[in-house]
Amino acid sequence: MIKLLLAEDQVMVREALAALLGLEPDIEIAAQVGRGDEVLDAVTRHRPDVALLDIEMPGLSGLDALAGLRAAHPSLKVVVLTTFGRPGYLRRAMESGADAFLVKDAPAARLADAVRRVLAGERVIDPDLAAAALAEGASPLTDRERDVLGAAARGAGNAEVAAELGLSHGTVRNYLSTAMQKTGARNRTEAVRIAHEKGWL
Repeated sequence: MIKLLLAEDQVMVREALAALLGLEPDIEIAAQVGRGDEVLDAVTRHRPDVALLDIEMPGLSGLDALAGLRAAHPSLKVVVLTTFGRPGYLRRAMESGADAFLVKDAPAARLADAVRRVLAGERVIDPDLAAAALAEGASPLTDRERDVLGAAARGAGNAEVAAELGLSHGTVRNYLSTAMQKTGARNRTEAVRIAHEKGWL
């Protein structure tokens, strides 16, 4: 029996996934969580074979939770599931060690098949997203530019970003300026929107 952890913040979606996957004769839902910062503890407690992670969750994103899982439970298989088929998300998920990446509108049978395939050692990637990611290329943003844009996305002003990241005001302005140039944005708000839409944040 394959033990599965479901991490999805939308209760209705999580319950629907649990119900559909629970119909599979070889899959058991071992645990469910609604926040990214609950994933590591749930995996440690329930020891699933596969963790199914949504990307956008409160507390911690699925991609950040994935990084923590890779460090603490390197043998755990991880399937990343998202509403947003953004090439940047796919690239970041694969770089963080995801075993599979699927969009939520995939049929339940495909998701169950992906769970079985990752346990068999395969990598499973939505083919349309894979093609889009190749066409899009890597994110042009550096880690620090992404940190600054991420803080700006939460509504922090330059002074708050500087204090949060331990940078000077001028350095924050420089990072925002280069991020705007790289995204082709006219201002920081537009840079945040473009980076988010492409899955770079």
